[in-house]
Amino acid sequence: MSRFSHFLKTLYSHCTRLSWGVLVLLVLIHALISFAVMRQFETGEITEKVAFWYFYMTTITTIGYGDISPKTPGSRLFTTLWIMPFGIMLFTASIAKFIQFIADSWRKRMRGEADYSYLENHILILGWQGARTRRMVEEIIADAGAIRREIVLCTTKDIENPMPDRVKFVRDRALSDAGLHHRAGSAGAKVIMVLGHDDNDTLAAALAAASVNNHAHVVAYFEHQSFANLLTAHCPRAETMVSLSTEMMVRAALDPGSSRVHRDLLSVAGGENNFSLRVPGGTPVMRYGQLLQTLKQRHNATLIAVADDGEGHGLRPNAAGDTQVKPGAVLYYIAARRLDPAQVDWQAAG
Repeated sequence: MSRFSHFLKTLYSHCTRLSWGVLVLLVLIHALISFAVMRQFETGEITEKVAFWYFYMTTITTIGYGDISPKTPGSRLFTTLWIMPFGIMLFTASIAKFIQFIADSWRKRMRGEADYSYLENHILILGWQGARTRRMVEEIIADAGAIRREIVLCTTKDIENPMPDRVKFVRDRALSDAGLHHRAGSAGAKVIMVLGHDDNDTLAAALAAASVNNHAHVVAYFEHQSFANLLTAHCPRAETMVSLSTEMMVRAALDPGSSRVHRDLLSVAGGENNFSLRVPGGTPVMRYGQLLQTLKQRHNATLIAVADDGEGHGLRPNAAGDTQVKPGAVLYYIAARRLDPAQVDWQAAG
């Protein structure tokens, strides 16, 4: 008796919540009963399985083509009292359930409750700083030469997705929270950008991201050098940026216009921008001076620095003309657009 009582309570609970399982079950029961009873009254085409399903769907969706219809008084009465009212009721409930599902999914995405753990090779931004972060997103999207990647924005602030047409949104209690990194797909991210509400928050978030992803390029912004040093000590592959506001003020004072030069070179909207390019494998060993000349003459690009790898190790700005540039090195240059490595005449540079 207790099991039967539990079954009734469970059934009642599902019916009141009208879960998808209950809804599908009710439709199947209604359709099977309709088919079984219809075969008792009819002997024509309508009793065939495919034909009856076609008749059933056109009836409960109120389309009613009429090319297949009941012929006997009994089947017509059964259709009127059973198939039509209950079928239309179930179809309406299915539509309402689907609309509710879409609305709930949208609200979850707007509130930052969705799960994007399935993403791969996306850009992860940890921290929302209003206009500052918005500008970061716009710069990423504006870089026409870069590979298009999904952007996932994470925050701890009690807000809804501030850029729903451009980023996916995840919200949690802390930027270092394991649940946040799982839902944001940190393990599969290609680039991780960290800008917390303070240096402590940035450091914790960057270390948490690095602990679940050992291949992504991690970039973190700090106000103080000591925090940047602490991050690189625990995560040598991380690239840190420290506020240069004081240095920039001095440079602008001694060399007027310097701030505008730096701003334009860092912004895609500036016209001429600073890009990077990895030298493909199999290219000949080149001289910095010859490479600078080739890039300028053939691509209107100005070479400004060379590094040993993508993390900037062995960076040599304005290197000597006879400096060797080997395959795998990374070039930093100024140009109107990002260069395609396949279009560069590496033989001429060699």
